[in-house]
Amino acid sequence: MRSLPDHGLPLVQLKEQRRDLIVALQNRSGPVGSWELMQIAAIQTAILAFEEVIADLDAEQEMEAAA
Repeated sequence: MRSLPDHGLPLVQLKEQRRDLIVALQNRSGPVGSWELMQIAAIQTAILAFEEVIADLDAEQEMEAAA
């Protein structure tokens, strides 16, 4: 797999934040609150949106390079 630029978007930071939230939930006992689930869901939605934007930007750059 080739390495693509991140276009200055905070994708890595969002993935790290998601990981930190999930690890924090795994390390505790008791029920998971709806607020915590909403935070993880919101971060996941943002990650997916950034990945789509990055894919679009990469496709545009590849088209420009081929022209």
